[in-house]
Amino acid sequence: MHDIRAIREHPAAFDAAFARRGLAAQSGRILDIDQARRAAISAVETAKAAQNAASKQVGAAKAKGDEAEFERLRALVADKKAEIATLEEQARVADAELTAILETLPNQPMADVPDGADESDNVELKTWGTPREFDFQPVEHYEIAGIAPNMDFATAAKLSGSRFVVLRGAVARVHRALAQFMTDLHVDHHALTEVNSPVLVRDDAMYGTGQLPKFSEDSYQTTNGWWLIPTSEVTLTNFAAGEILDGATLPLRFCAHTLCFRSEAGSAGKDTTGMLRQHQFEKVEMVSITHPADSLAEHERMTRCAEAVLEALELPYRRIVLCTGDLGFGAQKTHDIEVWVPGQATYREISSVSVCGDFQARRMNARFRPQDGGKPEFVHTLNGSGVAVGRCLIAVLENGQTADGGVDLPAALHRYLGGKTRIAPTGELV
Repeated sequence: MHDIRAIREHPAAFDAAFARRGLAAQSGRILDIDQARRAAISAVETAKAAQNAASKQVGAAKAKGDEAEFERLRALVADKKAEIATLEEQARVADAELTAILETLPNQPMADVPDGADESDNVELKTWGTPREFDFQPVEHYEIAGIAPNMDFATAAKLSGSRFVVLRGAVARVHRALAQFMTDLHVDHHALTEVNSPVLVRDDAMYGTGQLPKFSEDSYQTTNGWWLIPTSEVTLTNFAAGEILDGATLPLRFCAHTLCFRSEAGSAGKDTTGMLRQHQFEKVEMVSITHPADSLAEHERMTRCAEAVLEALELPYRRIVLCTGDLGFGAQKTHDIEVWVPGQATYREISSVSVCGDFQARRMNARFRPQDGGKPEFVHTLNGSGVAVGRCLIAVLENGQTADGGVDLPAALHRYLGGKTRIAPTGELV
């Protein structure tokens, strides 16, 4: 959510930020509605003052036996009551209209975010690792001989439809091992607090992180009103909703391994084969709640936490900074981490790490009390995948595939697999 006072004070800067996102100027209509709202509120206060003054005089007129003055004042009180009701309704309508606009406008990009129209204008910041040179033609994850029997899309389609998968045997175990490895890495080495959080949430939680109202079609809602989370960013960030935190406790750093659910609205025909784009998937999510002065440094820290997962698994990747045209709704700046997938001979996104400033905090009224005792301020929030488990499984399988149809597994996973080091061409862990 945007600060209406900042828009009043710097309308040109506000419009310039949206121009960088390819959006039309917004300040004119916002300030017109805000002016009408403020005028109605001011008129309410004036009318209430007149009503209160007349009410005090009614008794005096009655006591003096001045019937004419008594009736005039009583009529004035009644008129002011009706006027106040009308003005309060005008203020309420204007406030609702203003909120309806502000809650659907995306965050403003930071000054150092590159300008651009779409993902083709994103900028590569770094690469790590060298893509493996195969002495055979690598295939995609679902085509590897030792994987295909235990990656069952047909049964999943029978159960649930398209964009679901049933994992069995060795593949299921490696998937589970990856989630445990990531969580342990973040807890033991990155000082994140592990959380087991719900996957069903109320409207307020989805609203607080920006999924509602604009992106309701991207998520699933139960018949009794709960939402299935698209990411545990929703739950972890909302820990601070409505709170005034002690500034001395910041930053708060959380991670959670959860199921996630996305309708993939608008992605028809995109990544339809394999398990790259699913309606149900698992992710280890990271969330930080920080002092405003620390959020940029925290963004870099969180990006490195995600990259550390891929480095430990010996998976080549690159870091991208998203341009203004590809930036997510709530983000001021985003680093995408893309992992190398040999089956497609390209890099694919496996993590997005975003700094949101006070955008989400304003929506959920999440504040902190400065250590110097000043008035409460809004926290800054950050979120990032640490990382998507299914996509990491894809990368591990494709990068480790062998000519005989097996898969050599990264050393970091061996202790999670009872000392087993590979998936054989027949599908067993060995």
